Amino acid sequence: MKTRPLGSTGWNVGEIGLGCMGMSFAYTPGLRDDSESEKVVHRAIELGVTLIDTADVYGPHTNEVLVGRALRGRRDDVVLASKCGLVVRDGDILPDGRPEHIRAAADGSLTRLGVETIDLYQLHRVDPAVPVEETWGAMADLVTAGKVRRIGMSEATVAELAAAHAIHPVSTVQSELSLWSQDQLDEVVPWCAANDAAFIAYGPLGRAFLTGAIEAGHQLEEGDWRRGNPRFQPETIAANQHVAQGVAAVAAAHDATAAQVALAWVLAQAGHIVPIPGTKRTAYLEQNVRAGELTLTAEEIDALTALGRSTAGTRY
Repeated sequence: MKTRPLGSTGWNVGEIGLGCMGMSFAYTPGLRDDSESEKVVHRAIELGVTLIDTADVYGPHTNEVLVGRALRGRRDDVVLASKCGLVVRDGDILPDGRPEHIRAAADGSLTRLGVETIDLYQLHRVDPAVPVEETWGAMADLVTAGKVRRIGMSEATVAELAAAHAIHPVSTVQSELSLWSQDQLDEVVPWCAANDAAFIAYGPLGRAFLTGAIEAGHQLEEGDWRRGNPRFQPETIAANQHVAQGVAAVAAAHDATAAQVALAWVLAQAGHIVPIPGTKRTAYLEQNVRAGELTLTAEEIDALTALGRSTAGTRY
C-alpha cells in the first residue's frame, strides 16, 4: 500500500487506515464478533494499514479493550490513535472537556489499550462549556508527561483549531468526509494544509450507504445508531438511492467495488487526507485497502462531487 505523511508528526501511514468503532459500537450490533474483529486488525496490518483508530466512548470502553488485545505483539507496527472528550450519561453522549476529565480519560485509555503511550490522542468534540484553550492545555500536558505523542481534534471549527494551535500544534483533524458529506472541504481541509496537519476522514463510505448496502425499504436493526440519523430514515434512504446508484455505475466502469470508488474519491481530494473506513469483515477490508489502486478521471470525480451534493438529509 502507498503511504501518506500524517501531517507534521513525522509518521508515514498507509493511505487507507482502519476505523474500529463499528466493531463494538453504533452499527449492526447483531453482527459484532470480537474474534473476527481481531482478525480484521491483524489482516489490516499485514496489508499495510498502519493508522488504527479507536476512542474511549466506543462501547463505551470496550472498543479500546478489543483494539489493545488485537495489537498485542504488534504494537510497534501501527500508529495507534484514540480519542477523549465524550462521555455517556443516562444514554446520551455528551462532551466533557474539563482538564480533570481529560487527564483521567487518558489514564483509562492507556490501561484499556495496554500501552505505555498513545501515538495520537484526539479531542473527540470541543466542549462548549469549557474554553478550548483549557481543554487543549490539558492535552498538551499529556504530551509533556509522555503519555501521548501527538494530539489532534475532531469535528472542530477553524476558529477552534486556530485557538488550540496557538498553544500546541494540532497534528490531525478528524471529521466526517465522503462524497455525500463534503462540507469539511470548504475551510477545514485547507486549514490543515496550511498548518501542516493531516485530515483523517471518518465515514468515507457514508456509513455503508455509498456501498449500496442500504437500499430503499432497508430495515436497520434495533440498537443501530443510524436509525436516528436523518439520512437513514425511510424517506431519505429512498430519496438518496440515486447517489448510491451513481457510485455503483462508476464502479462498474472500473470493475471495482462501490466502496473502492467512494474511497478513491476521498483520496483524490488532497494528499494530506487519510480515510479510515471501518469494517468487521476481512473480505471488505481487503477490498477497501485496494482503493488506492483505482484512478478516477477528472470527469468522474466532478460527477461524483456533484452527485454527492444532491444528497437529501443532514449529517446529524
